[in-house]
Amino acid sequence: MITEQSAQFYAKIASNHDRIYDRAERQEDLEAMRGHVAEVLRGHTVLELACGTGYWTRIIAETADKVVATDINPEMIAMAQLRKLPADKVTLRLADARDLPADIGDFTAVFIGFWWSHVKREEYERFLAQLKARLGKDVLIVLLDDAYVEGSSETVARTDLEGNTYHIRATPDGERYEIPKTYPSDSALRKKLASSVREIKIVRLEYYWLLSCRLK
Repeated sequence: MITEQSAQFYAKIASNHDRIYDRAERQEDLEAMRGHVAEVLRGHTVLELACGTGYWTRIIAETADKVVATDINPEMIAMAQLRKLPADKVTLRLADARDLPADIGDFTAVFIGFWWSHVKREEYERFLAQLKARLGKDVLIVLLDDAYVEGSSETVARTDLEGNTYHIRATPDGERYEIPKTYPSDSALRKKLASSVREIKIVRLEYYWLLSCRLK
């Protein structure tokens, strides 16, 4: 799963994290994906994993019935709290996506925004099995993540034997971290997920992709 090193990196960049959404060339795709996310999760009770600063929590809350937004880092939860998300709809909770607490609750959908790419390919099946064990089958899964675009995406530092790629990222104070960040094709997603989910649908734009499916 996402390494302890990755969690430490995101804790240290929490206050700067949302700059990734400021790139001018990505605004059209971002607007389109905000619409897709809001529509696919309309009317659902949503568990959001790795919610970060709450950027997508705000979008989900516009149409979902309820949202429990979780993150492993207190620093990210603190940033999400600054958004003044609707208290009647949104609960923020500290939790590890890899080890959800037994009292996490009941949900009709799970949203994973820009964290799936940090899960290594060989860990997909095990992670989805853990979700099913905690939440049950038929739950809607929605994944939103980056597509690789030369000149816009971070440079890939290396590729391992399983096909996972890695970036070298630096914190504001210059500390460097190797972060797993994989850019799966549609065919790779379908192949890797087929044993765990059904009804796979993919929307792919230049900079982002969105996948929805249901746990078997």
